[in-house]
Amino acid sequence: MGLTSHMNIAVIGAGNIGGTLARKWRAAGHQIVIGARDPAREEVQQLAAELGDPARATTIDAAVQSADVVLFAVPGSAMSDTVRPLGAALNGKLVIDATNNVGAEVANAVAIIAAAAPQADIFRAFNIYGFENFAEPELSGVQADLFFAGPDGEARARAEQLIGDVGLRPVWLGGPDHAGMVDQFLRIWFALVFEQGHSRRLAFKMLTA
Repeated sequence: MGLTSHMNIAVIGAGNIGGTLARKWRAAGHQIVIGARDPAREEVQQLAAELGDPARATTIDAAVQSADVVLFAVPGSAMSDTVRPLGAALNGKLVIDATNNVGAEVANAVAIIAAAAPQADIFRAFNIYGFENFAEPELSGVQADLFFAGPDGEARARAEQLIGDVGLRPVWLGGPDHAGMVDQFLRIWFALVFEQGHSRRLAFKMLTA
């Protein structure tokens, strides 16, 4: 089915970001498994039940093993401990880093993932907005853009499909070495929302002529 094919996605993290993206991707027909340190936790079980069969909740390791795509949506400060035990299990998969280690010098975990799984296709995406803009990606009738970075080629096409399936327009900035450029949009969003007092329903749009 090519680029319109459905994917097996492991969503690591059942919070606002992970939960919102899991719902969007399930609605688009993808197979979802929720990976959590404690799969029996009520929040995790409720999300799996909401997604419906065949979605399920399991350990992080088991979720990754069964997936083609892995989304990390856990606290950024937890990424080293989360990724290190997975190691080579991430190789050959499309891995999306949606985490933000806000207090650290580098907000993304691309280098951490690459060190553990050098053969993974690593993307920096879904980190520059609050979850509300993933739940409702149109603002005043205008589709929000999502700036992202990752390898070109077939993996990029799949990443763009996943971004489009959420309802956002993908704007590719370049390879994984551009992850820090993506994070500049996060810093701008934080400045506008938390320092200038704008609504969390704030997003960016690239205009071209």
